[in-house]
Amino acid sequence: MFNFKKGLTGLALFLSLTLILAACGGNNSGDSSEGSGESGSSVGEEVDYEIVGIEPGAGIMKATTSAIEEYDSLKGWELIESSSAAMAAELGKAIEDEEPVIVTGWTPHWMFAKYDLKYLEDPKGLYGEEENIETFARQGLKEDQSSAHTILDQFNWTPEDMSAVMVEIQEGAKPEEAAKNWVNEHTDMVEEWTNGADEVDGEEISLAYVAWDSEIASTNVVAQVLKSMGYNVELTQLDAASMFIAVSEGDADAMVAGWLPITHADLLDEYGDTMDRLGPNLEGAKTGLVVPSYVEADSIEDLKPAE
Repeated sequence: MFNFKKGLTGLALFLSLTLILAACGGNNSGDSSEGSGESGSSVGEEVDYEIVGIEPGAGIMKATTSAIEEYDSLKGWELIESSSAAMAAELGKAIEDEEPVIVTGWTPHWMFAKYDLKYLEDPKGLYGEEENIETFARQGLKEDQSSAHTILDQFNWTPEDMSAVMVEIQEGAKPEEAAKNWVNEHTDMVEEWTNGADEVDGEEISLAYVAWDSEIASTNVVAQVLKSMGYNVELTQLDAASMFIAVSEGDADAMVAGWLPITHADLLDEYGDTMDRLGPNLEGAKTGLVVPSYVEADSIEDLKPAE
């Protein structure tokens, strides 16, 4: 026979246990949420408190050094010097292994087309807002080679244009081939650059550039346009400081690789008065700290200092 009193006692015990478990479940839910935050804050530990950089002396490296000094969240972090190619390789390896990584990055760059990336917000504005990429020529080029000067002065394209060339190079095309393909597919734009310029017969002209994917793309495109107008073009790869010095001293005729107002600000201050500044050839460039989208941090301030 059913004992109502015992049954009621058992039911009460069951309900009590249910409430206890529910409370524990609620606490677990809170722990889970808190754990997610802890996961985001552990990014530094997972990347050994290292930021993968590019060539020493680059403006983005100087900005990142300042960020490490200015942000409490980056105290004790280390900026690793490498190259733009090595940085991209390290980024790709981390993404392949689904591991966190923090790199110095910029747009336009093919890696934003290939991977799902994001910039870490920079509340202190140490990386600046948008940058422009500018063209510089040696003094006297306008008088010596007016057609080349006209083309360089009128050269202007978009981040999307540059990215298209970079992606083709990254997928295996030689820079010269990718540039030639782009020029052949954008004749209307090229005609705007060459408007008012006369063809020449084998005149020599030299362009300096840095080994950044963006500058490899732009310099090769300009070289192809100059070649189509009859120029023999020499391309010289240098570090950023040497590039400015070469144009300043007339060892190179021009460059289309000046990132301003932040990245190359120091070099402009030092050599700007001895060059012909032709103005932006691309607007809307950006630099900063870049991470894969799956990294649980959205701002530099979300990171934690090294212990």
